[in-house]
Amino acid sequence: MRLVGRHDLYWLVVITVAVFAIFSRPLGVVLDYAHDIDEGRGLQLLPGLVILTGALVFHQFRKRHEMRAAASAAANEARVATARAAEMERLVAFGQALARSLDRESIRAATTEHLPTLAGGRDAWAMIRMVAYWQPLTALGDAAKIECERAARRALGEADPLVSGASGDICFPLIVAGTPVGVIGVSPDPPLTEHQRSVLSAAAALLAVSLKNAELFHEVHENSVRDSLTGCFNRKHALEVMDGELRRSRRSQMPLSLVMFDLDYFKEINDKYGHLCGDAVLAAVGQRMNAVLRGSDLKCRYGGEEFLILLPDTPLVGARRVADTLRREIGDHPVRWNEEAIAVTASFGITAITPGEVEPDVIIGRADSALYRAKRNGRNCVCTTEEHEEHETGAIV
Repeated sequence: MRLVGRHDLYWLVVITVAVFAIFSRPLGVVLDYAHDIDEGRGLQLLPGLVILTGALVFHQFRKRHEMRAAASAAANEARVATARAAEMERLVAFGQALARSLDRESIRAATTEHLPTLAGGRDAWAMIRMVAYWQPLTALGDAAKIECERAARRALGEADPLVSGASGDICFPLIVAGTPVGVIGVSPDPPLTEHQRSVLSAAAALLAVSLKNAELFHEVHENSVRDSLTGCFNRKHALEVMDGELRRSRRSQMPLSLVMFDLDYFKEINDKYGHLCGDAVLAAVGQRMNAVLRGSDLKCRYGGEEFLILLPDTPLVGARRVADTLRREIGDHPVRWNEEAIAVTASFGITAITPGEVEPDVIIGRADSALYRAKRNGRNCVCTTEEHEEHETGAIV
């Protein structure tokens, strides 16, 4: 910014000429003549010159003050712009972290890391609404969790508002397609600027979309690895999980057992009652498996009416007990179809896995052999490969 403008140069020239005139001896006659004019005509040239000079000095002082104020305002605007740019950079970093997050745990980690910086160092929290409860996305104590849940419910209109004069966190709902999925809360001290509110609103939108994407990704993944009829894993995914369990068993030296079972006379059920009835039978078997087995047990629909169960940390004795329990559970719950109770039974084959085995096909082959021996023994029973080995050993002896 120029300190001296075009009009200011004119005044400087005038002052320079006046000073030159005062200190130049050849112009003394002119001054005397001016003095004569002052006396003869009643004019005051010298006082006018002094007033003019004072006015010019005052004008320059005021202009310099205005320029300093403008420079200060520009510096303040630059600071505000820098702060806003930094906030936008933090928002972009949060968005990038969420873009790399495809499950709830990674979203939780990204939120825990970036939300305090987006809140400007204020206390901040985030909670998501599940079907029957609220789950925190940031670390919260028991008391804080209760208070944050109340604030979240108030923000979504699910609880009574705060009483007059009470303080509360500023909440930013997480909304996807008009449906609230959670809330971000930020301490009101110090007060948020409008730009900070805009940034936090954008962060809430990003987090809401990320949570929905993670939910959809989980559904797609589950649909790709699970049999929709029984809820069991499909064959491809089961073999991948089994490979990992074999490696874990080799490292830990913990027992591992495999169970295969097949529904007895399932083709006759399809032929007599139709395939829809067969689907109902398979779905009922899946429900019985979920009721009997642990969450850590691998449940797989291996093909058709044949199922595979991998039991981690379970010796052969425990596997036989589990198989017999499941066999009774299936037999004791006939499937209702068109006012008729359809009896269902299953035959089971079991094998123990030796720590160090890494070939799933070999292990499945042993269990399959035990299963077909159960079929030959009259069905609706449990056989193990070890029993067959002991029988052959006794026969040789």
